[in-house]
Amino acid sequence: MLPLTTPRLILRRFVDEDCEALATYRDDPEVARYQSWEHCTLAEARAIIQANKHQPFAMPGDWIQVAIARKAHDTLIGDLAIKLQGGDPRQAIIGYTIARTHHRQGYASEAISALFDHLFRVMDLHRVTAECDTRNTGSWGLMEHLGMRREAHNLQSTWFKGKWTDDYIYAILREEWLAGRSMAMPV
Repeated sequence: MLPLTTPRLILRRFVDEDCEALATYRDDPEVARYQSWEHCTLAEARAIIQANKHQPFAMPGDWIQVAIARKAHDTLIGDLAIKLQGGDPRQAIIGYTIARTHHRQGYASEAISALFDHLFRVMDLHRVTAECDTRNTGSWGLMEHLGMRREAHNLQSTWFKGKWTDDYIYAILREEWLAGRSMAMPV
């Protein structure tokens, strides 16, 4: 599966040289605001890299983190998380994190589009979902931009960083992605 390339990006496995960049953007309070972590030390970044370097891609029930690097210099700017459902590996859930210095430049959309193309065109998945805190307007705006549909608004469904929060659940089906992409690229 890896690497995947786009005009500006490489989706690849982490390498040891990613450690400092990974720790830096994951330690940024604005980046961590809606994520499950608060901080990221160099040791934690090294552990993430080691855990994901050789992990098989798309093992049902297991999360894998994939590095997002700018193609020009192979510099890490974010990561994607993918997990095929254990009970039905034709369905997946994704997550994403982009360094704040690279927000609002289309990198997340470009990376997730490449991932969706692979999941739907190559792996023939049926459905992909994602969820976010309702206050994370950038995240749910991105999901809507990608053609994902909001399927649920769960009230006070997650105990998150000391309080109950609402979540949005988004999804897209294979046929929806392929129909939406057919205008831009042939199937």
